[in-house]
Amino acid sequence: MSSEDRKAYEGHNERTDRGEHTEYDVVVVGGGPGGSTLAALVAMQGHRVLILEKETFPRYQIGESLLPSTIHGVCKLTGVSEKLAAAGFTPKKGGTFRWGANPEPWTFSFSVSPKIAGATSHAYQVERSKFDSILLEHAVEKGAEVRFQAAVSDVIEDSERVTGVRYTDAGGVEHEVRATYVVDASGNGSRLHKRVGGTREYSQFFRSLALFGYFRGGKRLPAPNSGNILSVAFSSGWFWYIPLTPDLTSVGAVVRRENADKVQGDPEQALRALIDECPMIKDYLADATRVTDGQYGQLRVRKDYSYHQTSFWRPGLVLIGDAACFVDPVFSSGVHLATYSALLAARSIGSTLAGLVSEEAAFTEFEARYRREYGVFYEFLMSFYDMHVDENSYFWSAKKVTRNQHTELESFVELVAGISSSEFDLDGAESAALRMKSKSAEFVSAIEEMSTDSEGNMTPLFRSSAVRQAMQEGAQVQSRAFLGEDLGPDVPMFPGGLITSDDGMLWQPGPA
Repeated sequence: MSSEDRKAYEGHNERTDRGEHTEYDVVVVGGGPGGSTLAALVAMQGHRVLILEKETFPRYQIGESLLPSTIHGVCKLTGVSEKLAAAGFTPKKGGTFRWGANPEPWTFSFSVSPKIAGATSHAYQVERSKFDSILLEHAVEKGAEVRFQAAVSDVIEDSERVTGVRYTDAGGVEHEVRATYVVDASGNGSRLHKRVGGTREYSQFFRSLALFGYFRGGKRLPAPNSGNILSVAFSSGWFWYIPLTPDLTSVGAVVRRENADKVQGDPEQALRALIDECPMIKDYLADATRVTDGQYGQLRVRKDYSYHQTSFWRPGLVLIGDAACFVDPVFSSGVHLATYSALLAARSIGSTLAGLVSEEAAFTEFEARYRREYGVFYEFLMSFYDMHVDENSYFWSAKKVTRNQHTELESFVELVAGISSSEFDLDGAESAALRMKSKSAEFVSAIEEMSTDSEGNMTPLFRSSAVRQAMQEGAQVQSRAFLGEDLGPDVPMFPGGLITSDDGMLWQPGPA
């Protein structure tokens, strides 16, 4: 972080210590991608925004593989995409998988064909300490204020409405800040998510643990896919292999909670044993050394990969990103969901403050769209897991979508219940199982067809309904960010729902 920005942050803190600036339009709890994106979007509309971040940036974070919709859609709207392009992050054209019945790795590219690859058919692999700092500094440039080492302890309520937060600074002094809206963007460890109401429901299907670390000197995929994330299934689970720089690689093993013994004890020995189980990853790391110092020197464990809060908002408080929900990372959806939900919530806040639509209508639209996008990726990933063939592995036999997984599939139906869309026309667990089985079969067929195409054509995968759904909304955000009013008027996503303004920043009433 630059010395000029640091002075600006310190100046904000000094003014606060003198008793100034204790009321805002929006207080954002957490300065990660979701919080920074929302803060920038709302500040760009002229509203007063404060970000409270419990740590000091730059800081370590996982979630390093991005999707194009974040870079070319949401970040285009905030104006930070050019800074990201200049940051030197590793370009990511797609993902390469050793997954399914095919013994050879296969590749999913963001472009339909290498011959017609466009300017937006890539994303980045990012060092999150650097990426998050760029987004946060950009939010400050757009007018947001930031206070570091500000640990939010609770919300302030007035009757049924949240009206602010309490936080403790680095010196242990407690402060109160009032706001029209509080946005919880504090991640999976959120202390505020319970205050929105409802409960946090954990998936049994994606009930996993990840053990991960960083290596120097690992191999790379052949060009032009050398920047792709590599996901490799093996008997105990799967590995991610993310090329952050030409020399630095993020490597993690995902196993079921029931196999927690595989990641317990000495983490160094545990990770090495898992690598030994997976020939492809072992080969890629044959000449590599694990990083043992700095922000990447620690082996880490992450658990309970997938969950959702049954309510995403209440008057004065809204959850975005991992505070609201998270789904298994095999398709790199974490930062996409965080920034997409930030865009939806920013539209709702801005539209309500501007008096364009009612609060109820704005945040009902936010929750319905966010829940739909989470449901799309949830269904996509259940179908994706189901296509892998390894009946001798407990991990993979437990990942088969069958009618016996009744509770999990009922939970999925409840997750998307109330979303009036033909995409989620489900009437129970058995219909969900049949649909996911069908989508899994589509994956298998598409990969088999691709394996015989020497041109690298992605058309078979893009014909798959699961892939189309997973890419659909992100592509729409990208199109709106680039084309604006030239894209033409939006149409409601749900009957009677709201539409997006031409610039993509606000909600408007749908056609009568």
